[in-house]
Amino acid sequence: MNPLTRLFKKQSAPQGVTLEIQSGFTAFSGTAYGSAAFRSAVDAIARHAAKLQGHADEPGLERLLRESPNAYMTAYDLLYKTATAYFTANNAFILIDRADDHIRALYPLSPASVEFVGANSGDLYARLIFSDGRQVLLPYGDLIHLRRHFATNELLGSDNAPLYPLIDTAHTLNEATGVAVKNATNIRGILKFTSLVNPAQVKAEKELFVRDYLSLSNTGGIAATDQRFEFIPTNTSPYSVPHEQVDAVNREIFAYLGVSPKIVTGEYTEDEFAAFYESLLEPLALQMSLEFSRKCGADIRFTSERLEFSSARTRISLLRELLPFGIISINEARRLLALPEVEDGDKRLQSLNYVTADKADIYQEVDNHEQTA
Repeated sequence: MNPLTRLFKKQSAPQGVTLEIQSGFTAFSGTAYGSAAFRSAVDAIARHAAKLQGHADEPGLERLLRESPNAYMTAYDLLYKTATAYFTANNAFILIDRADDHIRALYPLSPASVEFVGANSGDLYARLIFSDGRQVLLPYGDLIHLRRHFATNELLGSDNAPLYPLIDTAHTLNEATGVAVKNATNIRGILKFTSLVNPAQVKAEKELFVRDYLSLSNTGGIAATDQRFEFIPTNTSPYSVPHEQVDAVNREIFAYLGVSPKIVTGEYTEDEFAAFYESLLEPLALQMSLEFSRKCGADIRFTSERLEFSSARTRISLLRELLPFGIISINEARRLLALPEVEDGDKRLQSLNYVTADKADIYQEVDNHEQTA
């Protein structure tokens, strides 16, 4: 049984006169996510987005955000699935399961289409239709809704129509590459008979020739014929798709999603990842922080331990500079070095070579007095 069945059954339709709002959403077709270039780019973004850490001012809610949002997935799964829907359909929905005065679970939803309904009371509802035909009407206040390309629609992110031609082109190039490879492995030619032969014998001789000489069992690469026929090879050069064309189309798909090829292949440098974080992950983290806080009624933030993505040399250099100022604790420093926490590690160390600004004059007066003496 679907784990959301219990939640869907308890929801009731709004009372009074309802008004259909002309604002619908249809999930992106499987064609795009079936594209290797598109899926690899979305996967790279979602994997990094899933490493964001949720923080809440309520302990129970923070546990949901950082460990297990529901009984069926981890916090990583929730963020990965949400980010995938966000970049694939430009709309991502998360159902808030409320119990009395607290939130007990969060469920990411993957509807095939969404329609909005306004109740007579002024409340807004969302009718979600899933791929298996199930429909459910949920209060919009119980749905965390993230939108991308939020420009032309009043409630939803715009579709990915500009991406369709790129996906079609990528598919055509991949098909052409496959055909070219198959053609390159085939020996083409004409089996010319030197005497009159009936059609049945022609077909039998051709199949026998192909089986004996044009199969993988012919390891010698030599074919033998007699005076009955001769084999005339055809000089055809199969078309080869230039890699530059494939790479150019893939780069356009990556650019549409806002990710560079090096992020997708994992060959990025520290500076390149910093640019990726600031241009793509940080805006997503900000959007999630605001929407989660608004719908959950708590102060929620999604942050990234960016120093963990830095090189070992950078982390050591930063620790050397930061520890003397008491900016980070011992355990925070150990986490950056992938070391386990220690007892009393929340203490901050500070060098005695530094003083607060308001006491600098006092130290200066003491120093001048000693020099005078």
